[in-house]
Amino acid sequence: MRHTTSFLAFILLLSIITSVQAQLPVKPLAAQVELLKSDNPKYAANKKLVYDMWREFLEAGHMEVAEKYFAETYMQHNPNAPTGRKALVEFFSKWAKPQTVSDTIKSKVVAIVAEEDLVVISFVSERTDPNDPEKKYTTTWFDMFRIENGKIAEHWDSSEKMKLN
Repeated sequence: MRHTTSFLAFILLLSIITSVQAQLPVKPLAAQVELLKSDNPKYAANKKLVYDMWREFLEAGHMEVAEKYFAETYMQHNPNAPTGRKALVEFFSKWAKPQTVSDTIKSKVVAIVAEEDLVVISFVSERTDPNDPEKKYTTTWFDMFRIENGKIAEHWDSSEKMKLN
């Protein structure tokens, strides 16, 4: 009971302190090439798979590489995008305009973490302050992928459903 009371007091104190202090800006933990490293070769390969898919498919708009990266039975948990590799390509083809593939991800990558068959990639997300439209703040966006047989089999993120026209 004593530990629980101490812990609750600590949480209360922490919430008071953090509400008084300003938010720290979100920044990458290291250069992207460093974030791809892992002592475990499987984890390094999974990180590289997600990293390369992001650069080639999502950022550079090369829909023709979908088979290289996504399982045919790809499962999507973003409420705005469809499930299945074919449906994913059709969805992104609405906006994709192929361009040169960059050596690095264009967005600011905070971290790339791999564990078992999962890879989480996090990004700096700059937003407009709702209390002062003249100001910006940063937060973090997360995408998580499950790798199966060397391909992306499943995806999660924190997207909210978008309003349709």
